[in-house]
Amino acid sequence: MAGPQPLLPLGAVTPRLLGGAAVALLTLALAVYGGNQVVRVTHLRQEMEGVERDLATLRARADELARTVERLRNDPAYIEQLAREELGYVRPGETVLKFPSARRRDAPK
Repeated sequence: MAGPQPLLPLGAVTPRLLGGAAVALLTLALAVYGGNQVVRVTHLRQEMEGVERDLATLRARADELARTVERLRNDPAYIEQLAREELGYVRPGETVLKFPSARRRDAPK
C-alpha cells in the first residue's frame, strides 16, 4: 500500500508563494532605496547647516559694513581718524614725530 500522496507535486509554485516572494523582493528594494535616501537626506541637512552658518556670517559682515558706510557718510571725526591712521594725514601746524619700530631695533646687525 502506498503512502498518502501530496496535493501538489513538489516544485509547484503556488500563488501564495509567488505573492510572498514578490512582497519580500519589494521590501528589499524599498529598504535599499530608502537607505540611500536616508544617507542623501543626512548629507543635505549637513550641507544646509553649513550654508546657514555662512549666511549668518555674511549677514553679520553686511551689518558691520552698513554701520561703517553710515559712519563714513555722517561722522567727520571718523573720516579724520581714518585719514590720520591709514593715510598719515596731519593738520596744518601739527608736528609729526616718527620713532623707529620695534622690529628695526631688534633686527640683527
